[in-house]
Amino acid sequence: MESPTSYELLNKIDSPDDLRQLPAEALPEVCGELRQKIIDELSRNPGHFGSSLGVVELTVALHYVFNTPYDRIVWDVGHQAYGHKILTGRRDRFYTNRKLNGLCPFPSPSESEYDTFTCGHASNSISAALGMAVAAARKGEKSRKVVAVIGDGSMSGGLAFEGLNNASGTPNDLLIILNDNNMAIDRSVGGMKQYLLNLQTSEGYNRLRYSVSRMFHHWGILNEERRKSLIRFNNSLKSVITQQQNIFEGMNIRYFGPVDGHDVQALTKVLREIKEMKGPKLLHVHTIKGKGFKPAEEAATLWHAPGIFDKETGERIVVDTTGMPPLFQDVFGQTLLELAQQNDKIIGVTPAMPTGCSMNILMKAMPDRAFDVGIAEGHAVTFSGGMAEEGLLPFCNIYSSFMQRAYDNVIHDVAIQKLNVVLCLDRAGLVGEDGATHHGVFDMAYLRPIPNLIISSPYDEKELRRLMYTAQLPNQGPFVIRYPRGRGVLTDWKCPLEAVEIGKGRKMKDGTDMAVITIGPVGNVAAKAIEEAEKNNNCSIAHYDLRFLKPIDEELLHEVGRRFKKIVTVEDGTLKGGMGSAVLEFMSDNGYTPTVKRLGIEDTFIQHGAVKELYAICGIDQTGIYNTLIQTLNL
Repeated sequence: MESPTSYELLNKIDSPDDLRQLPAEALPEVCGELRQKIIDELSRNPGHFGSSLGVVELTVALHYVFNTPYDRIVWDVGHQAYGHKILTGRRDRFYTNRKLNGLCPFPSPSESEYDTFTCGHASNSISAALGMAVAAARKGEKSRKVVAVIGDGSMSGGLAFEGLNNASGTPNDLLIILNDNNMAIDRSVGGMKQYLLNLQTSEGYNRLRYSVSRMFHHWGILNEERRKSLIRFNNSLKSVITQQQNIFEGMNIRYFGPVDGHDVQALTKVLREIKEMKGPKLLHVHTIKGKGFKPAEEAATLWHAPGIFDKETGERIVVDTTGMPPLFQDVFGQTLLELAQQNDKIIGVTPAMPTGCSMNILMKAMPDRAFDVGIAEGHAVTFSGGMAEEGLLPFCNIYSSFMQRAYDNVIHDVAIQKLNVVLCLDRAGLVGEDGATHHGVFDMAYLRPIPNLIISSPYDEKELRRLMYTAQLPNQGPFVIRYPRGRGVLTDWKCPLEAVEIGKGRKMKDGTDMAVITIGPVGNVAAKAIEEAEKNNNCSIAHYDLRFLKPIDEELLHEVGRRFKKIVTVEDGTLKGGMGSAVLEFMSDNGYTPTVKRLGIEDTFIQHGAVKELYAICGIDQTGIYNTLIQTLNL
């Protein structure tokens, strides 16, 4: 922890009320201290770095101008909000950020009244903030202001445009702040990116229009309907005069900017000028991701979440991984390139995560064979379906928790037509410090009821390669492969690419007293628990790796049902509707009556913490599985 004199102004700010007591001339110094606080803390306690550095001035200006928490600020993509946390009473606990029982990784209403809405994923701020603005008006809270802060590529998400469309036609005084840093996690892509780079307006025009509108309101001749008509006319006239088109003003949303997002005094001035304006409005703010820390400014993707680093030299403290098993994502990326070199129908698709899922390997080698579609998971799936309909074979890689946003697209645009799309769910299971919004624990339960899907999970890296090879064989239909964040268990993972029989599991070891059924890499943890249980308790335990949740291996389950009266299932997904539920359904449907103990994620949202800690909490670490085996044996 820093000495009390390290942050002369920041240490006196226990809430935004304290911030608002300072003169405006002190705000640049507050920003400097806040930026340094983020650098100091994250250099030793890793987290999302570049995004929060980029909005320091905007964060200070918002809390200085608006009466938070009465006024609502809704953050979009909450990894921008570290400065917000520090200014809102959590400065002295910020060192616990992302740690077990510490501060949440993203804004959470359960943690602070200043955190108005959950925002782990992207593009929801406009819709949520519009709902709050409408609710405030309905309750007669005329002085309450509502601000949505959207950025880091979130404007490319379809939900953002749905919110904009509704905001344009619903009476509200919402302020949308577009934090335009030309970034998502990787560099943002698409037409919206280029549009935002080129977007400009006349400041003189905006000042004149504001003065005239205030005068008309004062005279009582500018009601709501007339206001909309005038906005439409003015926007048309403006586009002719300036020879510019403005997508926001085309939707009857007042546009201001772009303004320098790192001039805190100019930002406070603009915010004061527009906060009382009626109707929906958008302030376009240009920022630099990683602002104030040169290495992060120069390599924003690398410094999105850089891990531990030396704050003086900018050197990232990288763990020596020599001799360690690879990350599952890297096995995926390298295997995808191998397959694409052999099969010219293969195309890679990812929604803004080429580095995170290692599809950048294919992008670098074959740039015409891979697409980053931006933060648009639903589009990624349907786009893949369109290519598959025309004979291509897309590998669509989406983090498991993000795939939840594309559920209808999987059903409507892929499964019904039985299209050859490979849905690769990275970050399946418990992901660690990103917490409840990012744990990929629901995929097996939400995908299992969908007809035509093949659902698989590899036991190790070699199995991942084999499943990927199998998925790209002709006429397989929709094929799901789910695998976790982090490292596997094998160093010699580069096995030959061989087909796996669809719907066939494996008996990993035989036994007589009890059967353990697992799916995915958690089976490796179960194998160690089985070995320990047999060594300490003079028992014999069979272990089956299902490999496929759908179609499930009925022959394997018949064997288990006939031979064993005690069964333990282990999965890194929710117990409600997951693999254990599928085993129970099979046993019941076929007249088997074993005692089945299911291990997995209970009916609750799991907090953030190290993966090992969370496995222990859920009882699916080696100790938890061992204890369950012994309890079940003694029944």
